[in-house]
Amino acid sequence: MRFPLSLTANLTKYLAAKTIRGEKKFPLVMMLEPLHACNLTCTGCGRIREYKPTINELLTVEQCIAALEDCGAPIVSICGGEPLIYPEIGRLVKEILARKKNIYLCTNGMFIRKRLHEFTPTSRFFFNVHLDGLEKTHDLCVERDGVFREAIAGIKAAKAAGFLVCSNTTVYKETDVEEIAELFAYLRTLGVDGNMLSPAYSYASVQTKDIFMSRQDVNEKFRRASKLLEQFNVITSPIYMEFLRGERELMCTAWGNPTYNPRGWKGPCYLMTDEHHKTFGDLINNTPWEKYGYGRDPRCENCMVQSGYEASAVLGGNSKFGDTWKMLQWQVSGRMGGRRGAKTSNGAGNGNGHSNGFNSKPMSLPLDQSSHNNEAFRIL
Repeated sequence: MRFPLSLTANLTKYLAAKTIRGEKKFPLVMMLEPLHACNLTCTGCGRIREYKPTINELLTVEQCIAALEDCGAPIVSICGGEPLIYPEIGRLVKEILARKKNIYLCTNGMFIRKRLHEFTPTSRFFFNVHLDGLEKTHDLCVERDGVFREAIAGIKAAKAAGFLVCSNTTVYKETDVEEIAELFAYLRTLGVDGNMLSPAYSYASVQTKDIFMSRQDVNEKFRRASKLLEQFNVITSPIYMEFLRGERELMCTAWGNPTYNPRGWKGPCYLMTDEHHKTFGDLINNTPWEKYGYGRDPRCENCMVQSGYEASAVLGGNSKFGDTWKMLQWQVSGRMGGRRGAKTSNGAGNGNGHSNGFNSKPMSLPLDQSSHNNEAFRIL
């Protein structure tokens, strides 16, 4: 199976109930940002820049749970910022799990070992570790040496303790897809349970624009990537991958992955902020959705990001005959848990996060060499 049975069952039951009630706009994944502070200044991330004036604001656990109940999504992606520097992350996860929700905790991996004792392994909970390449490339992207090694150490500790772990990779214009295949091969030897993949997205607040791709760039990059990565447990749906390769069209379903943060419900989407709403109902009912999306808003012109289009694939947007069977086949053909102890394609994998034996090709990204955000450590 590509996903835990509990997640598949929950999502299926949820979708069936929404269909029976005839609801048209409803969430699949709640993007919960309890804080925006982070210990890194990743080149392609807009959060620490967009919310710089309120970088030290935190949601309470009670606010997070109230927003979750307001929204009702079956899956929660806890992101930010870096959620593992949120003081009450352990209690927050417990409260969400008590409500029978599924969680992906999105992290750079640097604090997994420090805070692992606050969590209990369950099929409803994943550590989702962000890795944009092998050691040299990833450390370049996040603007700090040693991050890749610490993330790998965190993955090993989490797997040894019985947790589910997946990786999340953003593909930029200069990303070497062969290196991503090497990365996935290495992670498979560590027992990583799945690999997410999404094209880079251009935040208005990110000044370095030449790392992002046009739609044509995305199509070409993912046509090459698909053949290299089909051997791995990629947890990006086949319909969304067809869209990324330019084989079908999808319209953005921004309400499928709504974002809640210390300012409220972020509208219209994860990437663009035109307004913050006090309630989920206000976000759904008072957002002019018809004005957003490809061909409607120039800011959406090159966006093909997972948070907008994966929901479209799951909900059957622009569906084709055979899509249901394709999704079912894809789910049952997956294999969680990696292949521990296996060799990578180059015989590499020395167990300490090193890229020895890999043909690692760092991307040439124009980086902001400003100091890292030390406010994150004050929160700890």
